[in-house]
Amino acid sequence: MRYSRSFIHTQYEVPKEAETPSHILLLRGSYIYPAAAGIYSLLPLGHRVAEKVKKIIREEMDGIDGLEVTMPVLNPAELWKATKRYFDIGQELFRIRDRRQREFVLAMTHEEIVTDIAKKFLRSYRDLPVMLYQIQTKIRDEARPRAGLLRVREFQMKDAYSFHPDFDDLDRYYPRIYNAYLRIFARCGLNAVPIEADTGIMGGTGSHEFMLESAYGEDQFVVCTQCDYRANTEKAVGIKPPVDDLPEDPPIMEKVSTPGVKTIAQLMDFFHTAEDHFLKTVAYEADGRLVLGVVRGDFAISPTKLTNHLKAVRLEMASEELLERHGLHGGFLSPVGLSDKSVRVVVDTSVGDRTLYVAGGNAVDVHVKNVLPGRDFQIQDRADIAEVRPGDPCAVCGRGRLEIRRGIELGHTFKLGTKYTAPDTMDVTYLGTDGDNHRVVMGCYGIGVERLMASAVEQWHDDAGIIWPVTIAPFQVILTTLGKSPEVDAAAEALYEDLRTRWEVLYDDRDESPGVKLKDADLLGIPLRVVVSQRGLKQQTYEVKVRKTGEVSFHGRAELVRALERMVADLVPSLDGLPLLPETA
Repeated sequence: MRYSRSFIHTQYEVPKEAETPSHILLLRGSYIYPAAAGIYSLLPLGHRVAEKVKKIIREEMDGIDGLEVTMPVLNPAELWKATKRYFDIGQELFRIRDRRQREFVLAMTHEEIVTDIAKKFLRSYRDLPVMLYQIQTKIRDEARPRAGLLRVREFQMKDAYSFHPDFDDLDRYYPRIYNAYLRIFARCGLNAVPIEADTGIMGGTGSHEFMLESAYGEDQFVVCTQCDYRANTEKAVGIKPPVDDLPEDPPIMEKVSTPGVKTIAQLMDFFHTAEDHFLKTVAYEADGRLVLGVVRGDFAISPTKLTNHLKAVRLEMASEELLERHGLHGGFLSPVGLSDKSVRVVVDTSVGDRTLYVAGGNAVDVHVKNVLPGRDFQIQDRADIAEVRPGDPCAVCGRGRLEIRRGIELGHTFKLGTKYTAPDTMDVTYLGTDGDNHRVVMGCYGIGVERLMASAVEQWHDDAGIIWPVTIAPFQVILTTLGKSPEVDAAAEALYEDLRTRWEVLYDDRDESPGVKLKDADLLGIPLRVVVSQRGLKQQTYEVKVRKTGEVSFHGRAELVRALERMVADLVPSLDGLPLLPETA
């Protein structure tokens, strides 16, 4: 491809709306162009990168017996109503009507459509197992699209769905998809960390996220300093150090007037006690019911853990109106003396019975001190509903400490089980070898194409621009001429015709200054740069620069191709050392 015909329009100024490295560099490098907030066009360079990513994905999906399909973005609403997700998902789901007022949704994922297909065609044990996948446009009404391609409203995703005769077969297949994901990310040059994850709105019996550690990531995950424990903060567990300072003859509970004393800091000063001697009570509305979550004062409640414990569809902060209807007051909530039995109280495992606490008095400007769980209030619903904290001991090995890191989610795998095939959803069964009907078991697996592109830039860039992994770069080689002379042009034309038979080559044939050409080459991030110059021709050499390392070398014409072959081979990411799961036949 000749640069002069390639529709590349680089920018040197940093776009005002861009903050993350990938957003800045993909805009500056003419890879993407915004149509609206969270909606981007992939320009020719960006399209080439996306196609490279898709090719790797397809090879790995086909390698584990995946069958590619294409499903519609416009979905009948009745399918989403059958699975209840039409009602469970909030404003992120686009709901529309056609000219005949029939209801549709714009698919953010395709469980409903693919399960409807399965219901029609998977009739016998002979049809199972099978995995269908697609690379298709998805639509999500993100409230706060940001960071370029990392959080968008329209995107391409590879979503795959496997169907199995039972849970054991799903468990046998799951390592194959898990390992294929690790290979996909490694082949794209990404250091993916698999972590245990919450299943969220997808549901199911198990899930993993594949995270790229990044300071610009929106997700947080937990790692242990001593073992292989990795988990999303929404699922992570740690050891909660107990507080054990109960006196032999504990004093009775006492109400205390606390006008104007509301924050934990003010209460600590007022009561002359530490944060871990408070009961922090937060009110939520879970599917229309008032719920109080109670944790020790030095912890915070995890809404996700609480939602999962309650098996709730929706969990929101309780309104003042809801609290007033139950005779409660925000800022003074407590499980102590709660007489309204319709209010559910969930107490975190951090709350022990070997210390005295300060708690809200369930009345304005009132707190109670010397609260002893078990004596002053009964714990009938106890669960781990607290967020883990950095530095807490690991619950798996007990030796290490937990660290919290930021990351970008590259992909997600779910063991859906029978969530979408159950009688109260899509009701999908097959005829077994015993002649009876059995429930089909599912798994689902997703990777965002543009997100993966942006993540590669987040991991591989420097102050000068992008550093594409050779496997997904728009071109492997950029051929640049420095200076205008018939000799340079002729040598470059001949070299271009030779190299383009072996690699994808971008030939910078523009009538621009050397500074502009070299600066653009670094910005675009093409792995290898070959320079043809008057000086080089006099010395019968060509300059080669490796974008990743900055290493520069000079080669004669006879040895240039072999040198480039070695360099390209050296730049291909290794698949050695991946934490693969054991696979069974």
